[in-house]
Amino acid sequence: MRCAIWLVTVLALACLSFAVPLSARAESNQSSNGAPSETDFNQQIYYKNKLEFAYDTSYLFYNVPLLFDPFLGEKFARVPGTVNYTLLPLIGSLRWQLYNPCGPSFLRGNTDVTFGGSYTVITQGPESRYIAVITGVRYNFVQPNWRLAPYFEIKGGMGFTDAEGPEEVASHQPQIGQGQDFTFTFLMGAGVRYNFNPRYSVSAGVEYMHMSNANLSEPRYYNHGINVVGPTVGINVAIPDHTVERVESALGSIDDWAGSRQSAPVAQ
Repeated sequence: MRCAIWLVTVLALACLSFAVPLSARAESNQSSNGAPSETDFNQQIYYKNKLEFAYDTSYLFYNVPLLFDPFLGEKFARVPGTVNYTLLPLIGSLRWQLYNPCGPSFLRGNTDVTFGGSYTVITQGPESRYIAVITGVRYNFVQPNWRLAPYFEIKGGMGFTDAEGPEEVASHQPQIGQGQDFTFTFLMGAGVRYNFNPRYSVSAGVEYMHMSNANLSEPRYYNHGINVVGPTVGINVAIPDHTVERVESALGSIDDWAGSRQSAPVAQ
């Protein structure tokens, strides 16, 4: 239960921390027609409704306690006998920037939300894989004409692993694997992004990943949470605006066609 409590708490705080007042967004630098301003080349990289495809991978080898244990009144220490894991998440996602850069001083930046999926290779540990859908938010700290942009992000999702816990219990062995296939995941990271141009960029940083079933497998099978930290790298490729406009136009045409079909008189 405590895993579910901290997950809901963190996501709620994230929504508040990444929220930007509408008045602040309205003050962002842009031309009168809403297009990105030419006075700062970052306005061609970070702007409202920009879409990007992102591919990120990490090498998470350092096992740690659950980071939120102190906030839950728990001792910040790993459970004795917990097996070590090494995870290699491979994440493909779509990034959607919500607004133009704005804000005071070093806090100036913008937020993007991500939707995607991941395939995690488990190179150390009883299981071998973890497949999940993931969504999250990232805040980009954007300074005028800086190619480097620090970021902070959190992501969460759910998926399935090949849990070994039930088989270990059935064969009367110590249960060191996951208690069930269906699990939740939470990721938190920080790093820097380097923009080569408005279309291509790379990123590097540090990421923390938690995986557990929120005690859904208990009391029959123990919930062994996984908590690992390591380096992460990624690449981002912007989707050209004209492609997005074509998709929006096609969707609009479908809506118009559906509306005309509904309003057409029925023959008697």
